[in-house]
Amino acid sequence: MIETSENTLIDQRLEKLQKLREVDGAAYPNDFRVTESIATVRARGIGPDGEQLSNEALEAAAIQVSVAGRAMAVNSFGKAAFIRVRDRSDTMQVYVKKDEVDEMSFTRFKLLDIGDIVGVEGELFVTRTGELSVKAKSFRILSKSQRPLPEKFHGLQDAEMRQRMRYVDMIVNDDSREVFRTRTKIIKYIRDYLDQRDFIEVETPMMHPILGGANARPFVTHHNTLDVDLYLRIAPELYLKRLVVGGFDRVYEMNRNFRNEGFSNRHNPEFTMIELYQAYATYLDLMDMTEDLFQSMARDILGKTVVQFRGHDIDLGKPFRRLPVCEGLREYADAPEQAFHDGRAAYEWGLKHRIDRKAADIVMKKYQDSRDPNAQRNCALEICMMVFEETVEQHLIQPTFVTDFPAAISPLSRRKDSDPTLVDRFELYVATNEFGNAFSELNDPQDQEERFRAQMVAKAAGDQETMEYDEDYIRALQYALPPTAGEGIGIDRLAMLMTGSDSIRDVILFPMLRPEK
Repeated sequence: MIETSENTLIDQRLEKLQKLREVDGAAYPNDFRVTESIATVRARGIGPDGEQLSNEALEAAAIQVSVAGRAMAVNSFGKAAFIRVRDRSDTMQVYVKKDEVDEMSFTRFKLLDIGDIVGVEGELFVTRTGELSVKAKSFRILSKSQRPLPEKFHGLQDAEMRQRMRYVDMIVNDDSREVFRTRTKIIKYIRDYLDQRDFIEVETPMMHPILGGANARPFVTHHNTLDVDLYLRIAPELYLKRLVVGGFDRVYEMNRNFRNEGFSNRHNPEFTMIELYQAYATYLDLMDMTEDLFQSMARDILGKTVVQFRGHDIDLGKPFRRLPVCEGLREYADAPEQAFHDGRAAYEWGLKHRIDRKAADIVMKKYQDSRDPNAQRNCALEICMMVFEETVEQHLIQPTFVTDFPAAISPLSRRKDSDPTLVDRFELYVATNEFGNAFSELNDPQDQEERFRAQMVAKAAGDQETMEYDEDYIRALQYALPPTAGEGIGIDRLAMLMTGSDSIRDVILFPMLRPEK
């Protein structure tokens, strides 16, 4: 069998497009009006008892409809054909018969290709096989698909092509469309959840004059009029906390962030987060709320609390585990007690666990001349976190709140009253992936100023993922930030979890990809 090349198929479709112009006068008409979605049309064919109406009942009712969508399949018998038409809501069969439509409609039909956008006016009826269908009275091609769709059963198999040509992926892959419908439901659910708890949604700047809110490498742009460099937002945190100072005690932003880092199955340089702040609350309050949010979302959107993700059955219905960092290191990495207190001991122990020597050297250099009485403890804990990432995270399969992070790597978090080298902070892990980061906010302006200066020391030592000193944010804290807890949750990873997607690029409509050419 000789296969027809894609270029030949395109040429054939272009010929049909030209004929359509000649016979119809308008190849891309814009005067067809849709009265209802296909899902609504289907509902009109259902009787009060919930059963599909008989053909006799439909003939008596003479239900007239006007629908439009993409032709996904054509089964032609010469003077008649069945066309499967799909719109945003559903798919429906359309019956086109030469004796039932006007001559122009049938001429248009003969120029039809799979993938064309069509408009049909007609009457509901039931076929001999019992399928509710539209018997066409008029038929129009509203937009010609000049390129053939991928073959039905093989489709777009290459993951990169699916992501690069998402418009085609969504045409031919039902699962892909469902993923993005679920993502939309997740975002709406979070908004409703917070709105019901008296949070208000705000918008803060996406171009920042000072790098802050998280430790990450930024994208840099330039404002010509002001002649200043600006950073694309890596996090909205410092602006949102300014609003809490201003009296917005419960505030959130569904925000796009940008981090100049590599991309992988878990990272995309442009990503979506929900970030929220609640005055007169602690990180423990947000831990409870986060657990409830994940559980109720799974029940309400998916109808279940056990989801399949990255080869595991994740049980969101059970209470989430709470695991302090040091306990995790003792349990999964057999950490010696000295490693929590002595920088050199932590360094030697960490190298045995294959931590990045260059990064560990930067940490050691940062503390070598420090006069802080807690310098050795801070140095040790910071290196311990490197070991945690290498050895403990891989064991965190079921939902786990990791708590009691080192203050040295948490420049915006409140210190623990029981141990000032640790902070009131948690990160949520599921199937080894981090899903959220939260803490009781540091609202002591003097302590915050010292932390900012420590970030500058770290940068001088070679750490490129540090915050800058933000004088205006210190000034805002001097006007008194109430006791506050804040949290950021990654929407993309949450969509991965709820849809069972293995790659972050499968839940982002147009992810970052290498240039095609």
